[in-house]
Amino acid sequence: MAGLYFDQFEIGQVFKHEIRRTVTDMDNILFSSLTYNPAAIHIDHEYAKGTEFSKPLMNSIFTLGLVIGLSIQDTTLGTTIGNLGMTDTTFPKPVFAGDTIRSETKIVEKRESKSRPTQGIVTFEHIGLNQRDEVICRTVRAALMIKAPA
Repeated sequence: MAGLYFDQFEIGQVFKHEIRRTVTDMDNILFSSLTYNPAAIHIDHEYAKGTEFSKPLMNSIFTLGLVIGLSIQDTTLGTTIGNLGMTDTTFPKPVFAGDTIRSETKIVEKRESKSRPTQGIVTFEHIGLNQRDEVICRTVRAALMIKAPA
């Protein structure tokens, strides 16, 4: 199991995840279609030519999911119960097909669960960066994590 248990996380710990992903036009169209998002800015190249970007923007929810997904192998694979929520999500720079995204994670808080003695809550700050090291996404995510077996 690649993920860490609640007990193994330390506040201030930083992970620079090695897996990166170049996003494609098909990712954008498929994700937008699967989530029933018909916004022309994501799926219509002709429409996008008339915008300030001149090309389709990647769907921001796809970007958010990718930034978190890139962190899973090093942090929560097999050791998380589930997400409890996300806050402070921002997208400071646009993402376009052809951009290569990487992720960094910082542990900002952790506490024992009050109702589940074998679990705890870890708060992660995920930062997504493009190939120019520009921040393209930031979010704070709380997850319910398994404690190490006794």
